[in-house]
Amino acid sequence: MITASSIRPSPAIRPAIRHLVLLLVGAFVLALSSLQSAFATDPNLVLDRIRNSGELRVPVMVGEEPGYVRNRDTGEWGGFYMDWAKDIAELLNVKVVPVETTWGNLAADFQANKIDIAFGLNPNPKRGLVVDYLSVPLFTDAWAIVTKPGFTKKTWAELNDPSVRLVVQKGGTMQVVAESLTPKATITPVEDRPLGVMELQAGRADAMILAVFDAIEVAKQINGEIILPSPMLLNPATIGVRREEGNEGYENWLTNWVNQQRALGLAQGKLRKTFEDRGIDLSVLPPEFNF
Repeated sequence: MITASSIRPSPAIRPAIRHLVLLLVGAFVLALSSLQSAFATDPNLVLDRIRNSGELRVPVMVGEEPGYVRNRDTGEWGGFYMDWAKDIAELLNVKVVPVETTWGNLAADFQANKIDIAFGLNPNPKRGLVVDYLSVPLFTDAWAIVTKPGFTKKTWAELNDPSVRLVVQKGGTMQVVAESLTPKATITPVEDRPLGVMELQAGRADAMILAVFDAIEVAKQINGEIILPSPMLLNPATIGVRREEGNEGYENWLTNWVNQQRALGLAQGKLRKTFEDRGIDLSVLPPEFNF
């Protein structure tokens, strides 16, 4: 009769069995690790895809001078954002492909895989669900208002009044700023900057909230004034890329590029030259602001 005790391994062979079990477990763990590594996403997937495609798809926007400037004769795009895009494209040995859009549509463009990069973005948690922002700013901006001469309100608290009519670009960070700091004001969102300028010129708005570098351009158009409401809100402008697997190498490479631009003064020099070429004296900026 066979009993449990009769099939129990003898004490002499039990160590060998334990050793065999440990070997089998170790082999299983090693195989599982190898399988996971085989299926791990290549961190350079996105960077390699852009280089293999031969194209860097970049957003461009009408009425957003001097960041984006369209040549009326040739249709070609320039401006300091496009200059940076061309610099990056040259390093990657690809060509720039402009994709016309608006600030408010950028998140959707990334989600639809229409663009590969965007400049001058302000980190936004809602957009951050589909956009990865570099942790370093390409330049530092600040929130300003453009007004007709004679406007006397100089603080966010003073602007937060029902009698104040503010115009902002719909879907942009400037709308978030307006709704957060001046919820009592009369806020009019418009699709793009030129429509906001029209509201100012027609007297339907008292002020337009803009990043200070954009405010310089608008102030020139309407012969207006630039005010940095206090307390001054600095506005880090960085680069955004599509959130997807395999973009770690792309982000790291772009971060290195930005760090060099900042450390050598290339970014600041590009901005200064762009405005001077357009006949704008940066001394109009408030003395408390430094980019």
